[in-house]
Amino acid sequence: MTSLRMNRRQLLKSLGAGAGVVALAACAPAPPGAAPATSGGAASAPAAERPTVVLWSSFTGKNGETETALVDMFNESQGDVTVDYQFQGSYEETAQKVTAALQARTAPDISLLSDVWWFKFYLNQVLLPLDDLAASEGVDFTDYQDPLINEGLRQGQHWWLPFVRSTPLFYYNKEKWDAAGLPDRGPETWDEFIEWADKLVEMDGSEMRVSAFAHPDGASYIAWLFQGVAWQFGGKYSDPDFTMHMTDENTIAAGQFYHDTVHTYKWAVPSKDIGADFIAGLTAASMMSTGSMGGIKANAPFEFGTAFLPKKEHFGCCTGGAGLAILTSAPDEKRSAAMKYLGFASNPENQVFWAMNTGYMPVRKSALESDEMQAYFEEFPQFKTATEQLALTQPQDSARVFVPNGDQIIGKGLERITVQADDVATAFAEVQATLEAEAAPVVEALRAVEG
Repeated sequence: MTSLRMNRRQLLKSLGAGAGVVALAACAPAPPGAAPATSGGAASAPAAERPTVVLWSSFTGKNGETETALVDMFNESQGDVTVDYQFQGSYEETAQKVTAALQARTAPDISLLSDVWWFKFYLNQVLLPLDDLAASEGVDFTDYQDPLINEGLRQGQHWWLPFVRSTPLFYYNKEKWDAAGLPDRGPETWDEFIEWADKLVEMDGSEMRVSAFAHPDGASYIAWLFQGVAWQFGGKYSDPDFTMHMTDENTIAAGQFYHDTVHTYKWAVPSKDIGADFIAGLTAASMMSTGSMGGIKANAPFEFGTAFLPKKEHFGCCTGGAGLAILTSAPDEKRSAAMKYLGFASNPENQVFWAMNTGYMPVRKSALESDEMQAYFEEFPQFKTATEQLALTQPQDSARVFVPNGDQIIGKGLERITVQADDVATAFAEVQATLEAEAAPVVEALRAVEG
C-alpha cells in the first residue's frame, strides 16, 4: 500500500512541481453520441502515444502540495496516461478561467469545480456525463458517500465527482477553553456559547486582544457557514424551486444573531482570515471548513478541538467543497484517460492519503471504514468529527449553489450586518431582490435543459 501520510520524497517533489457561463453552450463541442474511447491494453503505451490529460485545480499550501503529490503518484503508477497538473487560483478564479478557455477553445480536459460552480457548467451543457466512462474504468459509484455522490446527480446521470469535500466544523482553542474554566468540548447550543463567550474574551484596556469568535468575510464563504445557522433558527435561503426566503422571520432572526455577536454582545469580530487569526490565538473559536484542519494541525502552536455545529431551534449543517468534472471539450481519445485519473484520485487508498494530509473527508465508504482511517481517528480524533456530522447534513439551498454568484450576493449582505451594522431586515430584503432577479434566467435555462 502507498505510504498514506506524505513522505519526504513526495513532499520535496511536490514543492518543485510546477461569472456566469451563459455563453458556453454555444462555444463548446456537443457531447458525442458514440461510446467513449477506451484506454489501451495492459502494456504501457510508448511515451509519444500516451495521452496527456490537462487538469486545472485550485489549491495552495499544504493542500496544493498534497494534490501535486497525488498527480505524481498517478503518473508514476502507470504508463498509459500522463496528467499535466496546472494551478489556476481560487475556486472562483479557476471557474472564470475555464469559462474563458471554453470560449477560446483552449479548455482543460478535467477541472476542479466548487459546489457553487459545477452546476453552471452543467446547465450550459459543457460537462460530460460520467456513468459510462466510470463503468468502463471500473469506478463504482455505490462506494461513494451517498450525500456527496448524489449532489452531482441530475437526470439519472453523474456530472460532478466528489473529491474535495467538507462540512463546517466548530473549532476551539483548548488552551483558551482551559484558561476560561470551560469543559473540553464545543458548545451544544448557541445559547450555551453566549453564556461562555465573555469568559473567552481577552481585553487590553479598551481594545479586544482576543475575541471569543470570528466571522469570515464574503470572499471567505461566510454565506456557506451561515447557511447552517439559518437552518438552525428555522430559516433558509430558498426552496429547491428558487423561491427565496431571505426575508422570512426565522432567516432574519439568524441574521440578527450574527449582527448581535459583533455589535451587541461584542464578543465576536469580522475577520479577513479566520484560519490565520485562529492559529495566531487572536480568536478562541470559529466555524471553519473540514479542509482547514490540515493547515491548522501543521501550524497551530496549541492543541485544538473540533465539534459539531451548535444548535438553536434545530441542528443545521451543509456539505461543501469541490469535485472533479470532465469537460465536453476533451477530445474523444482523452475521455477514458481523464476518467482513469478521476478514479485514481478518488479511490479508497488515495482518499485515505488525501484525507490524512489535508483534513478533507474521505469521499469513499470503504476509505472511511479502512483500518488506516480508523487508526487515524484514534490518533487524531478531531478529524473524526466531520465524518460523524456528515450523516446529519442536508443539501445546500439553491440560492447559494445554483444562482450565479449567489454565494457572494448573500455574503455581501452578511458583511453589511457583521461589518457595517446595517439593519438585518433591510439588508436581507435587498439580497432577496437581487437573488430573485439572478435566479430568473436559471429557472428558464433549467427548464430548457431538463424539461
